[in-house]
Amino acid sequence: MNFLAHIYLSGDNDLIKIGNFMADGIRGKQFETFPMEIQKGIALHRAIDTFTDAHPVFRTSTKKLHKRYHHYAGVIVDVFYDHFLSKNWTNYSNEGLDDYIQRFYQSLNDNTAILTEKTIYLMPYMIEQNWLLSYQTVNGIDNILTQMDSRTKNKSKMRFASEELQESYLEFEKEFTVFFEDLRAHANEKLISLQ
Repeated sequence: MNFLAHIYLSGDNDLIKIGNFMADGIRGKQFETFPMEIQKGIALHRAIDTFTDAHPVFRTSTKKLHKRYHHYAGVIVDVFYDHFLSKNWTNYSNEGLDDYIQRFYQSLNDNTAILTEKTIYLMPYMIEQNWLLSYQTVNGIDNILTQMDSRTKNKSKMRFASEELQESYLEFEKEFTVFFEDLRAHANEKLISLQ
């Protein structure tokens, strides 16, 4: 899953959300240097990724993209699924998406002392361009995928992936809906085990 889903699946604890959000840049046992709630967020992130990669519905989605995008298919589906989470946000939260995102950005600003260098570097771009809200539209997804493609020096071809999103939109949305119910249950169990 991509940023929005990881944050959402963290529950209400700001530090768990932050740990989950920045976990990709934290390798191995480096997480032990962070406060306990951040460590829980990192552990949750890893559990979410492991569950996602093995889930048959997620794999069904990635198979549609494998021929063209190879090992980037999973990354692309992560972004597609964040689109469907933000598009259908009212099915998952009583709080408006914009308010939810602004609260998260504020929590990053309030906790800069415990953020990784990579997170501190990304924050101004993320907040100014409002990455999390941009997932709501296909155009926003196209922009995100184009930025990600440029980081691979355009080798991944991710900038073209919104074509497949539009071609198989209803299929991807249906797969997300089924998968996300399973993932929510799994993430809740993991959160309980981390208490």
